[in-house]
Amino acid sequence: MNRCSMVWLQSGGCGGCTLSLLTAESPDLISWLEGEEIDLAYHPSLSAESDDAARATLQRYTEGSATLDILCLEGAVMTGPNGTGLYHCQSGSRRPMMDVIRELCQQARYVVAIGSCASWGGITSAPGNDTDAVGLQFTGQIEGGLLPGDFLSRAGLPVINIAGCPIHPGWVLDTLAELVAGRLTQNDLDALNRPLLYSGVLAHHACPRNEFYEYKASASAPGQQGCLMEHLGCKATQAHADCNIRLWNGQGSCTRGGYACISCTDPEWEEPGHAFERTPKLAGIPIGLPTDMPKAWFMALSSLSKAATPKRLAHNAQDSRLSIPPAIRLRKRKGRHE
Repeated sequence: MNRCSMVWLQSGGCGGCTLSLLTAESPDLISWLEGEEIDLAYHPSLSAESDDAARATLQRYTEGSATLDILCLEGAVMTGPNGTGLYHCQSGSRRPMMDVIRELCQQARYVVAIGSCASWGGITSAPGNDTDAVGLQFTGQIEGGLLPGDFLSRAGLPVINIAGCPIHPGWVLDTLAELVAGRLTQNDLDALNRPLLYSGVLAHHACPRNEFYEYKASASAPGQQGCLMEHLGCKATQAHADCNIRLWNGQGSCTRGGYACISCTDPEWEEPGHAFERTPKLAGIPIGLPTDMPKAWFMALSSLSKAATPKRLAHNAQDSRLSIPPAIRLRKRKGRHE
């Protein structure tokens, strides 16, 4: 592809994905767009156009008089009340935004859902969902949102779901770079059409609490250093994202900050059925177990691990700081004539 045109729309959401994207560094967002030869034709928060000028810009793409390469949607699509979409109308008109979005999807070479709201409905679609908010091609875990489950863009791809609440800027920029280069195919997406470049690992991978996890040395209260899975609701072993590998702002992640992973890249994370900071259990066993190993193996290894937990880890897990460092074993120096 030569120079690409991109339209970014915001629908039912908080705008947090745009705010996160603006934290991109080395290069910053504007420099990156120029380097990738992407023309940002319209963004409701970043473009100078509004009302008549903005509608005229979008109309050129909906009617096909201008070529639209990439359409990005941030936020869920509000289809209420009663399927009319009148809860969210295009600025300066009575035209439902869901109609504008649908028409642009038909024209775009690639369609990208930015964030969990655009991907699955997200917080905007949580009960009670008076706005009838849905994702672009999914409603929760069910295929079909504003667009049918079999929708394909002009490039022959489904909606590309860059899910997260919010997104990491690198997930978006890397995905767009792959699209511009023509390298992203269906094989590069997972079963929920998320790019494998960030969903191909678990948030658990590279977590600094992994030593505690391996020995099942768990924290029992906020602020403690132990693994957050057993008692404090952490879902990092189930969440598909590279948050502890591709750090946020170059240095952070939820678990590094002492907060449990709530699996915000997955459908229906917003309604887990229990308090976010508590791990639901059955007969004392966590219900949500790691996705990358058989449950029977996990239970057997957990028992062995707990039995072998070093006293150092057991103590540090329940402490707010590293109070017992790893032991240092000094070899006795042999005498000169031995």
